[in-house]
Amino acid sequence: MEYSKLVAVTGLPGLFELISSKTDGAIVRSLDDKSTRFISSRIHNFSHLESIEVYTTGDNVNLVDILNAMSKASDKLPDDKDAAAVKKYFQKVYPEMDFERVYASDMKKMIKWFDVLKKNNVEIKLSEQPQEEPAPVVEEPKEPQAEETPKKKTTRKKKTD
Repeated sequence: MEYSKLVAVTGLPGLFELISSKTDGAIVRSLDDKSTRFISSRIHNFSHLESIEVYTTGDNVNLVDILNAMSKASDKLPDDKDAAAVKKYFQKVYPEMDFERVYASDMKKMIKWFDVLKKNNVEIKLSEQPQEEPAPVVEEPKEPQAEETPKKKTTRKKKTD
């Protein structure tokens, strides 16, 4: 299972693997119970985990950076029901996080998601974009310029009184 195929769905708990997308929704598989189902885009919104960013005191960082910091930390994951413990955990694990703009509910969600990703042995990394080689610069041959036809000179007649 690839991290790049994982999505969060508004209104539904947990994470999902995107199996196929359709014009009116998507077919997803739950990472929790492995059930597969269709979810309508008329009712729900989909967020790829790769596109989620987290506020920090500097520039925003991708969710991958936070999850990697969590995996490197030796601290045990706090109970997601204790908001104070969750905030204290993130102050240790990722102190650059902007705790005024990142809500406790978001931090709890990150803890739940991290736990689900670990249980499913998902490698937490961004998909590598194929680097496009710059197109070779080809100079187009210059078109011969047509000679300009001389413009007619117009003379003004002076009015004589």
